[in-house]
Amino acid sequence: MLKLEKVNTFVAKVQVLRNVSLEVDEGEIVCLVGPNGAGKTTTLRSIMGILPVSSGKITFKGQDISRMNPYQRAKLGIGYAPEDRRLYPDFTVEENFLFPARLMDMDENQVKERIFRIFPELKYQTHRLARTLSGGQQKMVAIARAIATDPSLILLDEALEGLAPIVRSRLAKGIYQMKEEGKSILMAESSITHVKGIADRIYRIKRGTIVET
Repeated sequence: MLKLEKVNTFVAKVQVLRNVSLEVDEGEIVCLVGPNGAGKTTTLRSIMGILPVSSGKITFKGQDISRMNPYQRAKLGIGYAPEDRRLYPDFTVEENFLFPARLMDMDENQVKERIFRIFPELKYQTHRLARTLSGGQQKMVAIARAIATDPSLILLDEALEGLAPIVRSRLAKGIYQMKEEGKSILMAESSITHVKGIADRIYRIKRGTIVET
């Protein structure tokens, strides 16, 4: 479904990714593990088109998307939940996860059904302002927003990082359920222990280079 071939990406004038190659097959969970500053977030942003690649190739469902804009990639079926969540603090939970679906003119009832099937807890939080949520709840809403448009590939940046074990377990269960529903998932995490139970394959990244698969 997704293939990166020798991708190089610069942030400002600093080269962050160095010949990164990885693959995500249909219906599997792949995790990119590495310490802070290793290039995990840059990899996801390169896939999403937020950062331009200087060389290399990114293929999604057999189509070269290396030079596409982020909104074009989203329309093809890529969802993204960033590490810092990027929620609208004064929007409600419902407004946050319906926003991208409204931009794409999707049926709101179907969107809610899809989200509440994965995260039923959000059904009772829809009218709360995002800024009033706990960190774990905000991450749940960020993932909900990523799946609102029914993408076939979901990029999750540090979705399980910094959470209490019970909250981490709940989010991991939701991520695994997304896989059970046929989604492909690429996760970036600092700790391998967070993903051992759900990842089908793991890539290790260090200083912008894949060092182990």
